[in-house]
Amino acid sequence: MSALDATALDALFLEARTHWQWQDRAVDDSTLERLHTLVKMAPTSANCQPARFVFIKSPEAKAKLEPCLTEGNRPKTMTAPVTVIVCEDLAFPETLPTLFPHADAKAWFDGKPAFTEETAFRNATLQGGYLILAARALGLDCGPMSGFDQAKVDATFLEGTTWRSNFLLNLGYGDPTPLFPRSPRPAFADVCRIV
Repeated sequence: MSALDATALDALFLEARTHWQWQDRAVDDSTLERLHTLVKMAPTSANCQPARFVFIKSPEAKAKLEPCLTEGNRPKTMTAPVTVIVCEDLAFPETLPTLFPHADAKAWFDGKPAFTEETAFRNATLQGGYLILAARALGLDCGPMSGFDQAKVDATFLEGTTWRSNFLLNLGYGDPTPLFPRSPRPAFADVCRIV
């Protein structure tokens, strides 16, 4: 596999920004399906694939989401074309006979709720990161958020399921005009060790 060119690296990392204002452009359902096609191909432990995604697009669903958000996250979310509830499914071990047929991986989680929760959270969070990169690769802008009432989101959108919300992600075509200069990032020597 060859390295990505500078244009691709800019789109995924170097020039991509977190957006909070949005152009009045819809994101069609086929783009959301393409997002999932990319995300599901990225690695998770034992191909466990615990992430679940609720794509909120309709005005009715947005109205239900609004009271779950912190005050500062309401304007940016109400104007975003799509808000994704990135979730983990605590029943993911049930899918392992299909997704990881090479071993009895489901048995690894039998009677181990803490291990199940830890694995679901870690890998769904990883898949949420893949979702951001996939969205950027498809020309979308992203605005990930953790400012919401998890219990309210779960009660409103996930009641009766084994899914639990992890974080929210606004998707669309960002308006770059209000962006301030990129915040500093840490130096390699400050946060990395080679041993």
